[in-house]
Amino acid sequence: MVVFGLSLNSCSNRTKAEQAGWDLSVQSFTFHKFNLMEALDKTRELGVKYIEVYPGHKLGGKWGDKVFDFNLDEQTQKELREIAEEKGVRIVGSGVFVSDSKEDWEKMFRFAKSMDLEFITCEPPLELWDYVEELSDKYGIKVSVHNHPQPSDYWNPQNLLDAIAERSENIGSCSDVGHWNREGLNHLDCLRKLNGRIISLHIKDIKPKEKGVEWQDDTIWGQGCLGIKDMFEILKEQQFKGYLSIEYEYNWDNSVPDIKKCIEEFNRVTDEIL
Repeated sequence: MVVFGLSLNSCSNRTKAEQAGWDLSVQSFTFHKFNLMEALDKTRELGVKYIEVYPGHKLGGKWGDKVFDFNLDEQTQKELREIAEEKGVRIVGSGVFVSDSKEDWEKMFRFAKSMDLEFITCEPPLELWDYVEELSDKYGIKVSVHNHPQPSDYWNPQNLLDAIAERSENIGSCSDVGHWNREGLNHLDCLRKLNGRIISLHIKDIKPKEKGVEWQDDTIWGQGCLGIKDMFEILKEQQFKGYLSIEYEYNWDNSVPDIKKCIEEFNRVTDEIL
C-alpha cells in the first residue's frame, strides 16, 4: 500500500493494525453535510490518514459547490491531492459509483488513474462486467463492489461471488457490514463467504433491532450488535490487507467525538488480537 511522507514509514509510529496492513480511512459521506475541505479537516482531526470520497461531494474552498467527480479538470485534481497531502490525508478511493453507461465507466477509471486512487467503490451492472474488468486491468485500479440493500444486485455476497468467480483478484467486495445485518443476513457469515475477495470495508456498528423500529442506527463501535472483535478476528484469519473505511451515519452535525470513540475501540481490539 502506497504511503507518503517519511513519518508514515516509521514503524515506531505505526499501530499494530497498520503494521498488519489494516488502514483506517474515512468514507466522506460521513461528513456529507460539510464540504470536502471541511471533511479533510475532520479526517485530520481524527488522526486518520486516508479518505474515500463519494462522487458528488461539494469541494468547498475556492471551488464552492463544484463537486468531486470524473469531470474535474487536471489542475483541480492536482490541487486537491496537494491540499489533502498538506493536511496529512491521502485520497485513496471514490465511491459508491453507479452507472449504466460504458462511457461513464471509462471516464471514472481514467479519473481514478489521474487522481492516483487505489480503488473504485461501485456497483457495476451485471451486463458490463467484462468491460469493467477490462478497465480495471487497463488502468490498474481495483474494483471494490459495495452491497447496498435490495434491489441492488449485490445485497447478498453470493450474488457478487457468482459474478466475479472467474475474474481478476483485483475485483472484490467493499463489505458494508451494516447493510448485510439490516437485510437479515448474518454479517459474520458474509465475511467468511468472501474469504480472499474483500478489497475494502465500510466498517460500522449498529444498534440492535427494536420492535416497531425499521432502521437500525449506527452507533459507537463496541456498543452495537455487530461484534467488532468477531469481525476483526475473521479478517485476521483471512490475512486481510486493505482499507477499513469509517462510514458513521449518525449524529451527522457533530460526529467527530463519536468517531474518536470508534477509533479508540478499533485500536483497543486490534492491539489485543493482532
